[in-house]
Amino acid sequence: MTTDQSQLSTERLALLYRLSQTFNSSLDLDEVLNRVMDEVIAVTRAERGFVMLKEGDGKLHFHAARGIDQQTIDTPEFHISRGLVARVAEEGQPLLTSDAQSDDRLRLRQSVMSLGLRSILCVPLQFRDKLVGVLYVDNRLQAGIFTKADLELLTAVAASAAIAIDNARLYQLAIEKGRLERELQMARDLQRSLLPQYAPRLPGWQFIARWQPARQVAGDFYDFLPAGDQLGLLIADVSDKGMAAALFMALSRSILRASLTQAAPADGISQANRLICADAANGMFVTLFYGLLDPASGDLTYVNAGHDPPLFYQAAADRWQSLAPTGPVLGISETMRYEQHTIRLHPNDFLLLYTDGVTDALNSQQQEFGRTRLHQIVAAERRATAVTLMETIEQTFHNFVGGSEPFDDVTILLIKRLVIDNLVG
Repeated sequence: MTTDQSQLSTERLALLYRLSQTFNSSLDLDEVLNRVMDEVIAVTRAERGFVMLKEGDGKLHFHAARGIDQQTIDTPEFHISRGLVARVAEEGQPLLTSDAQSDDRLRLRQSVMSLGLRSILCVPLQFRDKLVGVLYVDNRLQAGIFTKADLELLTAVAASAAIAIDNARLYQLAIEKGRLERELQMARDLQRSLLPQYAPRLPGWQFIARWQPARQVAGDFYDFLPAGDQLGLLIADVSDKGMAAALFMALSRSILRASLTQAAPADGISQANRLICADAANGMFVTLFYGLLDPASGDLTYVNAGHDPPLFYQAAADRWQSLAPTGPVLGISETMRYEQHTIRLHPNDFLLLYTDGVTDALNSQQQEFGRTRLHQIVAAERRATAVTLMETIEQTFHNFVGGSEPFDDVTILLIKRLVIDNLVG
């Protein structure tokens, strides 16, 4: 080995050592890529180079460069270099040409001539047989500048860099996931704070609520709205899931609270529909059931806006009925009209409100919980206390779905009129 060769070998070992220190000490993706480019350009004496990484869309995207920018890479004249990168990415094999002008693989290609390309070196970045990206360097001024030793060096650098890049990405994902989880937890806490903290306490009445989001945040909500000597009861289900539904839920709740305060149920829902239509985006809508209860008489005047029919049990007659929709969902058209109906709850009567997360829930055999099953529970436990009925519904529901991942929010409201001398039933 000549002195020059020995010196070059030492330089390359030093390069690998410096890069290994960077890879072991930094989880910052930009820092890793920029350090790779600086060192590679210096040791190979390349005129320019860049790194492209494979993103979630499956395409290679420009990340770091020296002597060249994204605008140049996007020009038609750079088409062949992009083509070489694509070929290396597809085949997973490095490419070295010491003189692109005379290389039979490249010389007939127009951009080789127009760019004046001489030396080209391009290697894939691979980790666990998975393409991470591509490292490219070239020189327009000098042929034969890259050697097989450069190829071996760059291949070694690429192997280490691919691991470092993968680690940096995993770290960034963990950071983003942690941040997102914190933001989602804050959103969930905020959303919970929008729900009633306690059920109303009215002599002769019992109110029980259950709310379980399928994700960190929910589109379901319920509310109790005092209105003088009356009480508004609201259960609603916003279309879609996740953060979009949660934001639309907060908007809808605010609009409904403002619209229902002083108005009759049908008028209040009509007003809320107009306001929600003005703000609804991407076809989002709300189903809801709203009832205005007079605790003294037991009269409940209600509007069902495209919501799952609540179950109304009448104890004296030992019968129950479903309260069908009296109008469409909110958020579709400002011109929709809503009717209001009135029922009367006598002692031991109850009303069960729920969202479709209950009836649409699936078990491990992909069977629906369904309305029939819910009706059967109500029929079997119709003479039980309100607490027992709710506990039976919950237990039967959880036994049915088992370990299946919930795909929709679950909300249940139970309103029961008590016998005056038995306020705990």
